Amino acid sequence: MIGSVIYGIIALSLLILVHELGHFIVARKAGVKVLSFSLGFGKKLLKYKRGDTEYALSAIPLGGYVKLLGESPGDEVPPEELHRSYYQKSPFVKILIAFTGPFFNLLFAFILFFFVFLSGYTVLSTKIGNVDKTYPAYEAGIREGDVIVAIDNEAITEWSDLMEIMAKIELKPIKVTVKRGDQLLDFMVTPKEVEGKNIFGDTIKRKVIGVGASNDFITKKEGLFSAVTKATYQTYNLTKITILGIVKLIEGSISPKQIGGPLLILEVAGKQAKEGKKNLIYFIAIISINLGVINLLPIPILDGGHILFHLIEIITRRRVSERFIDVAQKVGMGILVVIMTLAFFNDIMRMFFGK
Repeated sequence: MIGSVIYGIIALSLLILVHELGHFIVARKAGVKVLSFSLGFGKKLLKYKRGDTEYALSAIPLGGYVKLLGESPGDEVPPEELHRSYYQKSPFVKILIAFTGPFFNLLFAFILFFFVFLSGYTVLSTKIGNVDKTYPAYEAGIREGDVIVAIDNEAITEWSDLMEIMAKIELKPIKVTVKRGDQLLDFMVTPKEVEGKNIFGDTIKRKVIGVGASNDFITKKEGLFSAVTKATYQTYNLTKITILGIVKLIEGSISPKQIGGPLLILEVAGKQAKEGKKNLIYFIAIISINLGVINLLPIPILDGGHILFHLIEIITRRRVSERFIDVAQKVGMGILVVIMTLAFFNDIMRMFFGK
């Protein structure tokens, strides 16, 4: 348990550091004075000042912040430093500062995926673990232990390749080439369409031939270019899935019980660390994408809320009133408190009651 907590705190702290670093770097580049950079909230346990900025490590490791000069309209700014005030910058600059935090999380995920693909990773092989006797593959002669090497002469090396091909083929005979011992055998198989559930619980139709994967893994290692390509696709795909998941949650298609919080992250991080460093790195990348996407939601107090206010300013050519921002941020804080309370409740129910 202690190990899980340590790994979880390290993971969360790293992601928060990356996020706030995005805001910090762009603010500095834009000529905005950064008053403080804190990892964590609450009481400052460690702090030191370098230049204009105070760097701090605070007691509650569930967030962080970068405090900018003139960040709030009511902040007092010395006349000689007005040019370094966030409030005086154009809405375009403010949008860039707000956007870069979530963008750094997505970029960090890409870098982690790139490292995993470049250094070597394990995937399910195309070795067949079971063959359903009521499906086309068995009728065609394919058996447990066969290794699928090609579909319609298109070579495949991992199980996900097979899944991708099956998703786009038509309901007509396909040639399945398998390796059985030292022999290469060709079988003509006509896929069957069945109903199933996707990760969001929606009913979908899938084309299958009736084979399941074995518990056989192979190690793959990508070259520089292919690692970039795969990391880009993985980041894009998981970002899309995260966005779809949030939409489904708002629509009510996904139960609120699926929401997880810091306790779940601590638990999963510990489990992934036990499985190996690559698993932990992959998990951190996924959480980084989630953090980036969630922060772009147009909820006041999140980066997406700030971006929304500045977009309104660009469109209307007038600043959003301080009163409106104050009320909106209180509402946003209320929404976040409800979500975090629900997340903690779900975490506790999972950990202690298995629900």
